[in-house]
Amino acid sequence: MQEKLIFLIGPPRSGTTMLQRMLGSHSAVFTHPEPHIITPLAHLGYFNNVNQAPYDHINAAEAIREFVADLPDGEEDYLDACRAYTDVLYGRMLEKSGRRMILDKTPAYALVLPFLSRLYPRARYIVLTRHPLAVLCSYAESFFAGDYDNAVGFNDILGRYVPTMAAFLRQREVEFHHVRYEDLVTEPETKLAGIFSFLGLPDEKAAVDYGTHQHNDKSYGDPKVRHHNRPTTESLTKWAAELAADDHKLEVARSTIAPLAEEDLSAWGYDQETLFDPVAESGGAPPSKNLNWTFDSYRLKRKIFLALRKDIHHNQLGRLLHRVKYYCDVLLRD
Repeated sequence: MQEKLIFLIGPPRSGTTMLQRMLGSHSAVFTHPEPHIITPLAHLGYFNNVNQAPYDHINAAEAIREFVADLPDGEEDYLDACRAYTDVLYGRMLEKSGRRMILDKTPAYALVLPFLSRLYPRARYIVLTRHPLAVLCSYAESFFAGDYDNAVGFNDILGRYVPTMAAFLRQREVEFHHVRYEDLVTEPETKLAGIFSFLGLPDEKAAVDYGTHQHNDKSYGDPKVRHHNRPTTESLTKWAAELAADDHKLEVARSTIAPLAEEDLSAWGYDQETLFDPVAESGGAPPSKNLNWTFDSYRLKRKIFLALRKDIHHNQLGRLLHRVKYYCDVLLRD
């Protein structure tokens, strides 16, 4: 099964949904929107834990470690067991699809790469990186309506993803193909052909026009990718103009970048000393707003969610929801 598996590794807002659709447009590749199969498996207690669970996760982790230690081959037996579970899921989905290879694109896998690479050392790994500030800005603008403080407070996306992906990019035990978002959208045909070559697949040039192919549209992944038929460079410098036009956003960006190690940024493919150059080059003009965007249910749900979540733990709505949750827990308790 391993040789039929492709893992697309990248943080949220780095273009992974676009690249997933390009790869899924190949006649030999099947993909499914963000199945999240690996992340729960990685946190069963042997490699990583969950902070809260409906059982004593601390005792469970200790118990499973003692059990695994007594197996004939120890940790390798545990990995075999985990792999048997995932092989069935991936294998049966691939068999149903009728294709040769299956691609899993789940951004959270970047946070459990040591486990994933032990589980599937012979799988094919494609690593997509994007300018770290572009990732931060896209995350804050897309999910927090431009509230950078709230975005970073909720999830330090760069602090979580940059070091773990950089460590993977520096290792040589597992083979991978690294591509930068900026290069992918600028030279899509060339970069996609390189990925297909790495996968051992013939180049299918029509795959770059992913919008002309049928895709599985579930609730995970960037729905805005449906607004284009092929990669576009329109978002290459939008983030820089956004920061240049707002001193506070720029300050938050600088404080978020500051703790990141130079070697980690370099592994991603970006120079620490020139990281903010696009901001200065943008001239300080605010980014132009696209007035031709198509309104959809995703935008509506996102705006409603952001409005309702604001100050939710201190306002009247939050207090009401806590009471409703309490009564639901009582009524539904076994």
